[in-house]
Amino acid sequence: MKRDQWLIVGAVLIAVLIAFPLRTIVYKIIVVPIAYLIWGIYLLYRLTPQVIWWILLFLLIVISLGNSLIPENYIVHKVPLKLKSPQGPVEALAMWMKKSRGGVYFKWLIANRLGKLAYQMLAQREAHHIRSVFEPLTSAEWTPPKPVQDYLEAGLHGSFADFPQAPSLWAKSAPTPLDHDIADVVQALESQDMK
Repeated sequence: MKRDQWLIVGAVLIAVLIAFPLRTIVYKIIVVPIAYLIWGIYLLYRLTPQVIWWILLFLLIVISLGNSLIPENYIVHKVPLKLKSPQGPVEALAMWMKKSRGGVYFKWLIANRLGKLAYQMLAQREAHHIRSVFEPLTSAEWTPPKPVQDYLEAGLHGSFADFPQAPSLWAKSAPTPLDHDIADVVQALESQDMK
């Protein structure tokens, strides 16, 4: 027999052993009050004239029909919900930068956004060449520093899952390309945009 079956058999045996000594207590505390309650409800039903029961049933049906037929806007004045104003891209980026101190995911979101920006800059420069998103960010005029290039490539072609968190709260995570200073990346993109 499996462990679950042994537990069920044990529970049934314990219930049987306890049931006989406690049957008078259960009878006095549970069975008798429930029997009196059922008897009282039945007595009330028998003493009340049938006309009253029919009137109560009719009123219940009329109220149910009335609730389903009356439009909701007629009775209830709904209070309009106060919705949060939508976030713009700059506001979202600022929030990600604030949260990036705590984890890899928001660092990757920022790197992804900047990598897409670098891709769009290259695509605009090479209007004659249809550029794939999966191509490396390289071009003859594109000369960002190597750490910035690694940062942009990690954001555009990588995933936050490629950079696992630290194994514990006290351990420091290994450095990744996503740890590069965002200000340097923005400056490098601005200098590439001037060319």
